[in-house]
Amino acid sequence: MNSSEQTTPLLEVRHLSKHFGAVQALNDFSMAVRPGEVVALAGDNGAGKTTLIKAISGVFQPTGGEILLRGQPVTFATPQEAREKGIETIYQDLALADNLSIGANIFLGREPMRKAFGFLPVLDRKAMAVAAKQTMGRLDFHVSRLDAPVSNFSGGQRQAVAIGRAVYWDAQILIMDEPTAALGVPEQRKVISLIHQLKAQGRGVIFISHNLQDIFAVSDRIVVLRRGIQAGERRISETNHDEVVKLMVGG
Repeated sequence: MNSSEQTTPLLEVRHLSKHFGAVQALNDFSMAVRPGEVVALAGDNGAGKTTLIKAISGVFQPTGGEILLRGQPVTFATPQEAREKGIETIYQDLALADNLSIGANIFLGREPMRKAFGFLPVLDRKAMAVAAKQTMGRLDFHVSRLDAPVSNFSGGQRQAVAIGRAVYWDAQILIMDEPTAALGVPEQRKVISLIHQLKAQGRGVIFISHNLQDIFAVSDRIVVLRRGIQAGERRISETNHDEVVKLMVGG
C-alpha cells in the first residue's frame, strides 16, 4: 500500500444504496477519493452514476449506507449543505447565467454586498471583479475581457468559469459531469489541464465521462458502475480500454 492510500480519504462512500420504489438505482456501492486524486466514474446510461452523484451532493437522500468527509459521517438535506462542506457539482449544463460576467457567475446567489453612503446595501462589483481575476488567474485562464457576459465565451472557457466558481468557494471535492462532452479537441485538452491543476492543489475530483480517452488522460483510478453496483475498480496504470468496456457491459 503506498502512502497516498494511507491518507484519510477526502470523501468516502460506504455501502450506499438508493431505491426509488421497487427500483434499486444504487446497491451497496462503495468508493473513496483522496486528496489530489481524480477518480473516474464509468458506466452505461442507467448504470447509477447520476444517482450516485446526486446522493453525494445532497439532491437525493440515500436509502442506506453512509458518506464520510475526512473520516467523519455526514448527511446533507440539500445541495446547499453539501456545498458548505466543500462538495461542488459541475453538471453538464454548467448552470451559468449567460448574460452575466465571470465575477457575477462566481457569486451567483452569494453576492457580496457593500454599504453605499454607509447604510445602503449594494452589490460590491469591485470585489466581484477582483475575485474573478484572481480565480481565473489561478486556473491559468486568460480572457481579454473579464467583464464580458459568459455567453461570449467558448465551451471550454465556460467550463473554466464553472470550475473557477467551485475553486473560489474552496471546494475540496469537485464532481464533474461529462466536462469534455460537446467540446472540440483543443477545448477538451484545456479542460483536462484544468483538472490536472485541481489535482495539484490537493483537491479531489470525481470525473464522469463516456470518453475513455479523457478518462485515461486524467484519472488515477476508475470505478465502473453496472446496474447500480460497483462492477470493478482499477488503477488507470494497470488497466486498458478493453478491460473497462468489459466491466461496463458485464463481459
